[in-house]
Amino acid sequence: MVEELEEARGVMLPETNLFETDETHKILNNICVAEAIAYPPHWTTARLFDKLVGKFLEGTGINPTLICDHPQIMSPMAKWHSSKENLTEHLELLVMKKEICNAYTELNDPLPQQQLFEGQAKAKATGDDEAMFIDENFCTTLEYVQAWALTELPFFSTDSNNVKEVLLFPSIFCY
Repeated sequence: MVEELEEARGVMLPETNLFETDETHKILNNICVAEAIAYPPHWTTARLFDKLVGKFLEGTGINPTLICDHPQIMSPMAKWHSSKENLTEHLELLVMKKEICNAYTELNDPLPQQQLFEGQAKAKATGDDEAMFIDENFCTTLEYVQAWALTELPFFSTDSNNVKEVLLFPSIFCY
């Protein structure tokens, strides 16, 4: 998505590890001003990205088009990209300039998820109406699921009843 936005606008954006800086916010703000894109002054960098993507990428997707690899700041529930720093495994499918599919690999680590929710809550407090609130129940559920998977999944997957049957080196862990 970032590369396509750079190409469509003819401008280089900062490196992805700088997306949460004031510098990136100013650059995106300047692009919006130059393109006469109206937006409230309290918008976050993520919302500015979203507005620019809407104008330069989504607005041109007549044929089926995939917009992939969203910045982490735009996708707080998406898992980080496996090979591209500060991007996520997130895609949108567009047909006739309409988004018909929004898909991402869900972040399943409760600690980073909590931190991302906190960042979203700050953005919401400053007036970003699309930002999320802190979903404590979701983070707690992630913690429980992780604990369950680590303790119970080996038993189910091997049809075993004894921990010694599922551990690689049972003599180390079982006395």
